[in-house]
Formats: sequence, C-alpha cells, structure tokens
Amino acid sequence: MDRLTALTVFRHVVELGSFAAAARHLNLSPAAVSKNIGELEAHLAVRLINRTTRRMSLTEAGTLYYRQIARVLDELEEADSSLGPLQESPRGLLRVSAPLTLTLVCLSPALPGFLSRHPDLTLDLRLDDRRVNIVEEGFDIAIRASDRLEDSSLVARKLTTTAHVVCAAPAYLERHGRPRSPEDLRQHSCIQFTLSGHVDDWTFSRRGQTVRVPIEGRYRVTSSLAVRDALRAGFGLSLIPLAYVRDDLEAGRLERVLEEWSTVDLSVYAVYPSRRHVVPKVRAFLDFLVAELETT
Repeated sequence: MDRLTALTVFRHVVELGSFAAAARHLNLSPAAVSKNIGELEAHLAVRLINRTTRRMSLTEAGTLYYRQIARVLDELEEADSSLGPLQESPRGLLRVSAPLTLTLVCLSPALPGFLSRHPDLTLDLRLDDRRVNIVEEGFDIAIRASDRLEDSSLVARKLTTTAHVVCAAPAYLERHGRPRSPEDLRQHSCIQFTLSGHVDDWTFSRRGQTVRVPIEGRYRVTSSLAVRDALRAGFGLSLIPLAYVRDDLEAGRLERVLEEWSTVDLSVYAVYPSRRHVVPKVRAFLDFLVAELETT
C-alpha cells in the first residue's frame, strides 16, 4: 500500500462525498479508490467508512482519523508550496465557512469570477451563521462578522469595517413617529438580531456622550435578511449593517433615523489556522476577500 496515496484517496472520498467523485477528481478508477480505502482500513484494523450501494458515511473512527490526516496533508501541501514560484498556483479543495447574509450581499456575485481565475481550485462554501470550529471541522478559512472577536489561537485578519444604521420603512415612521433621541427607542417596536453582541441593548455616541438603550420588541430572529424583510414590511425599527440596507435606503424603501448619533461598527475578519506559510489557495482567497470587501 502506498500510504500517502491511500490517505489522499480517503480525504477526497470524505470531502467529495462519494467514491465515484473521488475517482473522477483523482483520475483513478473506482476500483482503485475502493482498493486504497480497503487497504487503509486493513492497515488500521478499523472501519473508516460505512458504505452501501446508495450512500456512504463516516464511522466515529473515520471522523476522528479524517480530522487528523487532513491537517497532516495540509502541512505537506504547505511544505510543497513553500519551495518556489513553480508551486504558487492555487489548487485543490478550499473549504470555507462564511455567514449567510454577508456572503449573499457582498461576495456571492463575485465568486464565479474568482473560480474562473483559478481553474485548479475547487471551492466548498458553507453558509452558516454558526461559529464553526475551523480545525475540528476541517475548514481552511472562516469569515466572521462581529463587533467583538473572541480570543483564539487562530490567525484573524481584519478585512473591513462597516457601520450600523438605525432605520425603518417610511410607513412605520408615519404611523409611529420618528425617534429624536436614542431614549425614544423605548417607545418603539424594535426588531432584534439575536446573533449579534447587541441584541438586548443598542449603544449610541455623540460628542463624547455615550447612551446605552435597552431594546424590546415582538420579533427576535437569527437572520439579518429576515430583519431586513421585517423593516421593509414596516414592522419596526432595527439596528442593521449599512451594507445590508444600502440599496433600500437609496431607493427610499427605508429611511435612517438618529443619523447624528454613531453606533457600533461591524468588523469582518478572515480567520484561519496559524501557519508559517499560508498555502496558495488560502492566500488567493484572502486577496479576493480584501478586494471585494474594501468598499463594503
């Protein structure tokens, strides 16, 4: 058994979800893929993959083994990539975790162009507002939008900062009036984004004065897109990143309030495992993120 080949085959079976897809990607026959997996399992004396004629799934041992060998193979790829310009072309599978709304609003339209520029690269993009464990779940990079980034052993590169605004639909403001001060928000229906660090109170500042206002409302939701829909429907006011409602404000579907007060900023980070040399596929995606988000 060629151990490195077997490990590479196993990784691609896991990441591509089938023996057939791994065979196509590696330019091997399905029989060769099956043989490598069988020999690897025999060597380890443990079953790594449960497979039937219709589907496959990792065993508990397979999940643990995949997490370990993926890191090892990444380090080998990094070592190869550090040898010189001949190895600088981004290639292989790039696994990225990113927040749903930020990606759909700011990144998604440009991703096909990024892939067209790097034909040897395959992108597996998981859109999820959940904070993933990058190392344990096998991601190369995660995008995180937050006004507070937790301490971590990971590398965090700040990509951009976008301001928040308080806004509402004109119809809502006609019915309920326009708040003139942050304290007036206590009398309004506020839509709360529950994954933010300011779900229950909003902080405002002006000329050295800081005001923190407790927020209450009838609608709490884990999606900024749902917050935007509720704003458009005239359900209430909300504090939301400017990038998500810029078109609505320009079109007059929404209106800003309390414009003379500044609010929290949303910082966007690229987070990835600490390494001496960033592999080309990660470096290429970082460059793409910087270019796309610099005007957010």
